[in-house]
Amino acid sequence: MSNGKTIAQRMEEARIQASAQNYKGHDYMDLARFDEKTRHMIIFHVLTHDSPVGDKGDRMRLFLSEKGYQKALENEKYGNIQILSHARVLRGNLIYDHKDQLR
Repeated sequence: MSNGKTIAQRMEEARIQASAQNYKGHDYMDLARFDEKTRHMIIFHVLTHDSPVGDKGDRMRLFLSEKGYQKALENEKYGNIQILSHARVLRGNLIYDHKDQLR
């Protein structure tokens, strides 16, 4: 590396620069973000012990396929989670629904 920083250090700097918080689940620069099937990123609050992902009270970030996102919407409908932020994922780029969403 020309400036002596590891890839992990550079990724952490990118996360901080984008004002992204650390949540349980996927990291901001997780490899799932760059998977060709990934179409959505959500940040959500786990509301019940019945949630298929996370524990009650957790705040999580997940990169999801279309099918995974539909399951998340179902879980929100059933009251297991509350989606706080959503972004479409296009070749690893995040396109947020609203500029003021959680990152």
